Amino acid sequence: MAFDNERTKQLKVAVVGGGMCGLVAALGLRKAGIDVDLYESARRLLESKFGEIGAGVGLGPNAIRVLEQLELLDDVLARIAPEMPVPRPFRYLSGFEDHELIYDYPTNTEDKGLGIHRSAEVAYLCICERKLMFYTHRVTFLEALVHLVDSNKTHFNKRCIGLSIPSDSRVQINFADGTSAEADVALGADGIRSNVRSFVVAPAEQENSVNGNEIKATVMRAVFTNTYAYRGLVPTEELRKLGVKTDFTKRPICLTGSEKQHIITFPIKNGTVINVVAFTCERSYPWGAKPIPQDKPWVTPRTTSELLAEYAGFGRDALMLLSCIAKPSVWAVHAVDPPLEAYVRGRVAVLGDAAHGMLPHLGAGAGQALEDAFLLVKLLSHPKAHTDNVEVILKAYDTIRRPRGNMVLTTSTKVGDIYEGYGPSELSTGELTPEGLRADVEGIWDDIWHHDLEADIEAAIALLVDAGAF
Repeated sequence: MAFDNERTKQLKVAVVGGGMCGLVAALGLRKAGIDVDLYESARRLLESKFGEIGAGVGLGPNAIRVLEQLELLDDVLARIAPEMPVPRPFRYLSGFEDHELIYDYPTNTEDKGLGIHRSAEVAYLCICERKLMFYTHRVTFLEALVHLVDSNKTHFNKRCIGLSIPSDSRVQINFADGTSAEADVALGADGIRSNVRSFVVAPAEQENSVNGNEIKATVMRAVFTNTYAYRGLVPTEELRKLGVKTDFTKRPICLTGSEKQHIITFPIKNGTVINVVAFTCERSYPWGAKPIPQDKPWVTPRTTSELLAEYAGFGRDALMLLSCIAKPSVWAVHAVDPPLEAYVRGRVAVLGDAAHGMLPHLGAGAGQALEDAFLLVKLLSHPKAHTDNVEVILKAYDTIRRPRGNMVLTTSTKVGDIYEGYGPSELSTGELTPEGLRADVEGIWDDIWHHDLEADIEAAIALLVDAGAF
């Protein structure tokens, strides 16, 4: 429902980046009656740089509540069109020979999942503690919402290369094509390679301590985490022909036990296709010490033989699984590190991966992006928001969102450590045990999935009232 406050309606907001986060922020603001322009570097919204096979995204109960509150959930669910869900708790198996069970996450009849395959896109839906949760491909998500976009306020081929402040009340976004745009507020949802982030952190950018080591970080503040993720889809029939004994068709599985590698699988398309993500991490030197050259892409093709050589120590079923990935790609995983000291600078704010790009081990990055968008929509569309107090509003956003976003960022790194034998229990005992894995992962998602979004809004408004802005 649009607000009637004319001063709020006069706000002009520019959203930089038309991915999931930027699109939700722009649509939420538009529904609230805010004058918002969306600037996207691609030629169209569905020309996604995340379009590679396996580039899935997890939306937990927190993200679902955001979509529901912003009246976008029905559109997403209609696009995914799920079949009947079934229980799908995670199973943790040894990655080595025989693949014995390490830990079977307790089955709850309320925890249900569904795998869907739509062309080369992946969608996975489950119900967690009576709250809807699903995994989907980013392109599928964009397709679900693209019909809501105002074509007159959406601008393509607009790659942001920097920002400037032409006056005390305006911010200017500069684009690679030589054009520029002005707004009262600029929201940077331009991803892990964010140039808006560079503007936000530039004043404080000096020598940064990256994972405890003094390394000159780029202004962009996205570092290579020494983690690669191989991705691909495997037909179940191929596994059957090879005599694979491990059943990958019913439950998500984590094959773990290596000091540098683990494999995540989950079934899609009624168990006839297995989505595979195989992680490998080098821990002998710190993040950022050996960056990916600027002229090299972060996602590159690999041969099946290269993939198998990487996981040569794994058991037979794991290797057979990987051998069935005909055209694997490998993703050089980057993260924001060290975590940002601020998500805002003046009339500019970052959200999503631009603010807290993280390792994907929790499946929580997209949820945090939508939480960012939700709070910004609620604050900027508040009846007492206007051009004169937007800087104070963004500071309230930063105060509320930054501790949480940075917490999820660091927790995601810890989960990867747990999966590869570097969790607290594993380090103390020297081995990965069912008891240790349970102790390290049990309850780790509770604060993430079931966060009180309304409390965030109330806390932010209280800060603004105390500051005299509201």
